[in-house]
Amino acid sequence: MNQNVVGVAVVGTGFGQKVHIPGFTAHPRTEVVAVYHRDIHQAQAIANAHNIPHACNSVADIVKLPKVQAVSISTPPFLHYEMAKTVLQAGKHLLLEKPTTLNADEAKELYNLATVNKVTAVVDFEFRFVPGWQFFAELLTSGYVGNKRLIKIDWFGSSRADTSRPWNWYSSQEKGGGALGSLGSHAFDYIYWLFGSVRRLSAYLSTAIPNRIDPSSGQLKPVETDDNCLLSLELADGTPCQLNISAVVHAPRTHWVEVYGDRGTLVLGSENQKDYIHGFRVWGSQVGQPLAEIEIPQQLMFTQNFSDGRISAFIRVVDQWLQGIDQQQSIVPSLREGVYSQLLMDLSHQSHQTSSWVDVPSLDTYLEN
Repeated sequence: MNQNVVGVAVVGTGFGQKVHIPGFTAHPRTEVVAVYHRDIHQAQAIANAHNIPHACNSVADIVKLPKVQAVSISTPPFLHYEMAKTVLQAGKHLLLEKPTTLNADEAKELYNLATVNKVTAVVDFEFRFVPGWQFFAELLTSGYVGNKRLIKIDWFGSSRADTSRPWNWYSSQEKGGGALGSLGSHAFDYIYWLFGSVRRLSAYLSTAIPNRIDPSSGQLKPVETDDNCLLSLELADGTPCQLNISAVVHAPRTHWVEVYGDRGTLVLGSENQKDYIHGFRVWGSQVGQPLAEIEIPQQLMFTQNFSDGRISAFIRVVDQWLQGIDQQQSIVPSLREGVYSQLLMDLSHQSHQTSSWVDVPSLDTYLEN
């Protein structure tokens, strides 16, 4: 098995500089050999700051570099499809941020491209790699709650709560903005991972802050995207699941998942306002017993922590990616999971627009059509 160091190019330098570059630098088997920014001077400055040998302002130039075996993309969603397509067509391995693309058809095309070109593509669904979440998944699999009767998920944040925060791509529908894209993409993936497929859904999306200052004009500009999402899901096994998302509230309980079954209850939650990866705890109770915290096993804990908590989870995603690259196979969470998350987002928009429940095809059915 090949255990060589993999040369990675980082495309996208906001989240890329905060999480991807530090994560790849800390990983013993990855080396950042190139960086992309649309402004070549910015690209050069970032390369200099992080001792990266190559700076480029086009993804086509990035994939021509012999040292680049793999590419990570963390640009805004509207750029994902074209950039990822260039990477996959060049036969390079791909790590893609969520939301995968602007719609499920684009995501499906990327999935097919990765399959045809035999490259390993992962989507950064990092909750699958967080200790508390992994333990919660183990308890669910062990039958702790018995037959599921109700699932309730609340994910509340204040990242967009400040009305003076300026208008940017997050406020634009055509650029893939909104809370459903940024948070719902994760939630749909972990619902699929923890509980299985969705049979049908109903969505109500709203905008609490309807206008924001456009930095280029200084004028108020309408916000086209959602910052609150209320979703009702019926899972394939019949379990009802309520998912509530907000990016504009100051909530003491930021991220909470509750599962109620005929044998017991499991709760996963975090009150950490500053770091959406760390701070998760798990509680459980069997019928008739009080809810009590269950300690997360030491072997699941992160071996190294960083000032930005997202880096620890990202490194585990990279581990998974490298395993796929070594074994020359697809790995979970791949673009396949990215397609499903995107499909559920597309159908949520459809449900909201039509004010109706929408049936969800199985992932296999959707990929075959």
